[in-house]
Amino acid sequence: MTRDEHPGTRGERLFIGGRWVAPELGHYEVIDPATEEVVGLAPEASREQVYAAAAAAREAFGPWSRTAPEERARILARTAEIIRAHAGPYAELARAESGATTATARGMQVAVGAARFDRYARGALEPVEEALPPQINEAGPMGRAGILGALAVRRPVGVVTCITSYNNPWANPAGKIAPALAMGNTVVVKPAPQDPLSVFRMAEALEGALTEAGAPPGVVNVVTGARPEVGEAAVDAPDVDMVSFTGSTAVGRAIAEACGRGMKRQLMELGGKGAALVFDDADLPAAVAGIGTTFSFYSGQICTAPTRVLAQRGVYERLVEGLARYAGALKVGDPRARDTVVGPVISAAHRDRVEAYLALGRKEGARLVTGGERPGLDRGWYVAPTLFADCTPDMRIVREEIFGPVVSVLPFDDEEEGIALAGDSEYGLIDYVWSGDVARAFRVAGRLRAGGVGINTVGRNMEAPFGGFKQSGVGRDVGSYALRAYSELQSLVWPG
Repeated sequence: MTRDEHPGTRGERLFIGGRWVAPELGHYEVIDPATEEVVGLAPEASREQVYAAAAAAREAFGPWSRTAPEERARILARTAEIIRAHAGPYAELARAESGATTATARGMQVAVGAARFDRYARGALEPVEEALPPQINEAGPMGRAGILGALAVRRPVGVVTCITSYNNPWANPAGKIAPALAMGNTVVVKPAPQDPLSVFRMAEALEGALTEAGAPPGVVNVVTGARPEVGEAAVDAPDVDMVSFTGSTAVGRAIAEACGRGMKRQLMELGGKGAALVFDDADLPAAVAGIGTTFSFYSGQICTAPTRVLAQRGVYERLVEGLARYAGALKVGDPRARDTVVGPVISAAHRDRVEAYLALGRKEGARLVTGGERPGLDRGWYVAPTLFADCTPDMRIVREEIFGPVVSVLPFDDEEEGIALAGDSEYGLIDYVWSGDVARAFRVAGRLRAGGVGINTVGRNMEAPFGGFKQSGVGRDVGSYALRAYSELQSLVWPG
């Protein structure tokens, strides 16, 4: 590996076929959302370089797919070790380019990224064969009568393009790369243009582990660029067999259309507008704390956030008051400060987008309870935690994904109305139910059209399948479900 400058500066290069390659179209600036200063320069790949990365992955696929699972497990575990050995500087870079607080960058980004490599080191050793019941084959034109045995075997898909989101430049890429490699696939990684530098650090860790093991070059490739052509090329490259994408529903639709033309497999984790049903018998402090994570966790830039709160009338005003107090107590500011809870959003353009929704909420007639104004900070792209009440189902702030620290609250009268309001959305990623009646909570959860439902919690079990209904995506990953997502089923049949 060669670098002409320290990582995170002008020395950034593309990683293609086991080599660090100078970009053909120069570099673009990566900006710290908190200071508006340049963190570093990211390489701008040409379409030809993206195609070259896919070709390198194709060449590596044969030998890598035949690598023993135990060897793939060792490589993934070694990658986790390397990441942890450099966790401090990695977290500082992640904080600088994503705007996450220091605690989040360390605990929820780098640490989770390393944990996912460890998880799929174990995943590489999970069984890939399932014995099927034998069947009696009657005599006919296809063969003699007799017993036929059968196996269902999971095989790698091939070359997987991983297009990752900006809200977590460690956990999201690791959650795609690690299970794909564990199953024997090779990858082309295209990070979000806003914060791609952390993915190059991940690539360095992978390079170290792969080189130590003598793996073929091209198992992992990283291409970046701020131009849409880079992502398009990562999807339509002839050598790509599958696309795994996390991002907006609008972009996901375009990717799905391109995949359809080439019959490419796809895994789509798209937008969300999570409904949080809070019943009269709910533990209100717990509900407030759970819903309040929308204000703080990644500054609301998270698709699983409970941004659409449906409160039964008996607790409606108390819930609104509790959320207002919660939001007002959160410190907004420099993510490096130990007491900061809410950092900036990712870019000036995204702040403008969120602020446009704040203005729209007022125009639509929602009651602004707290927030709604730009925090009084000299620099950085900040949005104050904002709470709207007395909303109606037709308001755009209720129906559209804002992706910022904004919560809208609507009242409902009974269980049937609450379920109907929750389902009145084009999204269906994760919904939430708070109720002291556990039987009712599970009954309601079973009627919600969402890929996941949190019952009296916003926590996630990282072995549970993750993905959405409706416009929130296609497919499931996380835990062993990710191994299935990055594989094809092959049946083997033989005479007994």
